[in-house]
Formats: sequence, structure tokens, C-alpha cells
Amino acid sequence: MAWSQDEERVLAQIERQLVDDDPRLAARLESFNERVQRKETGSRRREPRAERGRLRRLRRSTVIILLSWVLIATLIATLLLMVLRHEAAAALPL
Repeated sequence: MAWSQDEERVLAQIERQLVDDDPRLAARLESFNERVQRKETGSRRREPRAERGRLRRLRRSTVIILLSWVLIATLIATLLLMVLRHEAAAALPL
């Protein structure tokens, strides 16, 4: 959507006042805008093949994380069972 000339003039006036009042904030905002624009243009240039590779790595890391959680849960369950059996065996009279 295009701005009207009046809106553009008001925005330019606000920008000038901001630069005069707080030049550090204006510089930070400008830097942020440049980074966002670079990121947007970079994502448009990304090839579908590169996107597939990124998705593949994401899936692979997700599977590795899930398997790690399953392994940790299994180890904890095994340790709990061993402790409970040990306590039950120690409670038996000799």
C-alpha cells in the first residue's frame, strides 16, 4: 500500500524530529531496519534445494533429541527399579 504525499511528509517530519531528539535511538532503528531488509531479501533468494537441506537437518536433530529423551527416561526407570528392588530385598528378614 502506497503512502499519500501528506502521510510521507508527516513521516519525514517525525523522522527528522527523532534524529534531532535521540540520534542513538535513530541509529539503532536504522540498523535494525537494514538487518530486517537483508534478511527478507536473503530468504527470497534461498533455493528450494537449500530449504530441503535445512528441513532435513531440522528433522534429524528432532529425531536425535527424541531418542535422547527416550534413552534418559529408560535409564531413570531402570535406576528406580533397581533401587526399589534393593530396598525390598533389604527389608526381607534373614
